[in-house]
Amino acid sequence: MHMKRIFCLIITVSIFFSQFIFAQDFNALSGGTVKTVEVKIATFLGNGQRNYYGNNAPSALKMHWKTYLGKGKTVISKKVGEKEWAGSGWTGQPLLVLEDGYPYLIQGAYDHHLKKIDARTGRIKWQYAYDDVIKGTGTLWLNKYARTLDESLVVLQGSRLGYGVEFYSRIISSFRAVSYFTGKELWRMNVKATASYSRDVDGSALVLNDTVYIGLENGTLVILNPDPARGAAIDKMYQPRILNEIKLFDRKDIIHHGGNLVIESSPAAFNNHVYITSGSGHVFGYNLKTRVVDWDFYIGSDLDGSPVVTGDSCLLITVEKQYIAGPGGVLKLNPRQDPTQSVVWFFPTGDDSLLDWAGGIIGSTGINDQTKLATDPGLCSFIGIDGYLYVVNHQEVDRDKGNVVGPDGKTEYMQPKLIFKKQIMPSISTPVFVNRKLVAAGYGGLYLFEYDSDLNFNLLAKRLSSAFESTPIVYDRMIYLGSRDGYLYCLGD
Repeated sequence: MHMKRIFCLIITVSIFFSQFIFAQDFNALSGGTVKTVEVKIATFLGNGQRNYYGNNAPSALKMHWKTYLGKGKTVISKKVGEKEWAGSGWTGQPLLVLEDGYPYLIQGAYDHHLKKIDARTGRIKWQYAYDDVIKGTGTLWLNKYARTLDESLVVLQGSRLGYGVEFYSRIISSFRAVSYFTGKELWRMNVKATASYSRDVDGSALVLNDTVYIGLENGTLVILNPDPARGAAIDKMYQPRILNEIKLFDRKDIIHHGGNLVIESSPAAFNNHVYITSGSGHVFGYNLKTRVVDWDFYIGSDLDGSPVVTGDSCLLITVEKQYIAGPGGVLKLNPRQDPTQSVVWFFPTGDDSLLDWAGGIIGSTGINDQTKLATDPGLCSFIGIDGYLYVVNHQEVDRDKGNVVGPDGKTEYMQPKLIFKKQIMPSISTPVFVNRKLVAAGYGGLYLFEYDSDLNFNLLAKRLSSAFESTPIVYDRMIYLGSRDGYLYCLGD
């Protein structure tokens, strides 16, 4: 049947600093307007290599608006019972889209809702209800096969398993696809029960060639086709087509970690592989050509942070102090080498404890590789449970300081050159670099630093006092960041 052309949608997606433009006609719409949509922050830490955070940082922290995200109940465990949480938590980073140049945010919140928010006013445009609190960051997928506007730009978002839902229920639909334009549900996926003690989804999806790679807290890497047209009604709900499910733990891991086999990290793409950290203590490399896991670096700790790909083709891995004899900290790995020979350096952090964390790093690393000046070295920043904000030169080892003991408590590694260190109180957020500015958030508030050509770091703005677990984004001299006080903040010049 011939369809009358009445709407044209053009979408520009900025990922890996390449632009993909897509135009599609939809007969279901009225108005006949042309809408240009540019996706600026498409997933956790910006892109598929987890190393981009925005375009232009401010020099001040003036509050432009704050929007109340709400609060919601969730069950921690049978022993702890339920808690009521407000605002947004870990990782909780906003996504950013321009519609005809006008900015909008996608934000998951603890009130169980995914929200589309006007980035200039803070006004909520729509919200979609999940069954539990939303902790993680979504991923935006451009569907070039879309049949309607609803399906053209899709938010892939996880949540906790479901408030009031039994863990061993046959159906736990904690990963879903929602239309960016309308907030309409497109499909939901059942997260199966395994030896892991969780069925939440905190990680962000990676999309490569219209295929989704997502780590679930049941300890499984799931590969699926996100296109709603390829899904099917199963168990009385519309589900996506699953292409593969890979269990990222074995019997030894169960013995060592019990049920703590959860995958909370977001996979990263590099060199025909998908790399992902697991709660079972491994950094895995899934080969996109052979479709098997062929790279496995074992650390042994619960690994929460996401792999970050550096400009010199390595991976930065944060290590929590749990299940290991040595310290937590950051490892730089060369995935082109055999895992046994892949460590470039290790930087240990303190063993100070907070809540259930015994030390090390819960968040990921932020690097300046994508927006630094040509004369600047590659810098890497992270915040430990010990409360320190660290900045190291990830391209240079410090030969004067000698080796340090690694996470296993016996193997020694070289360490990188320390550039800057400041006590800002503990954090599980990821600090982000944009040009020569560094935005760092934690339980002690929000900080804005700038460094000069001699790598001297100076505090630009007085900290905003609030408890932050989420990771910020930066766009057009504004910082967007959710807090545990219940609010999403817009701050800048």
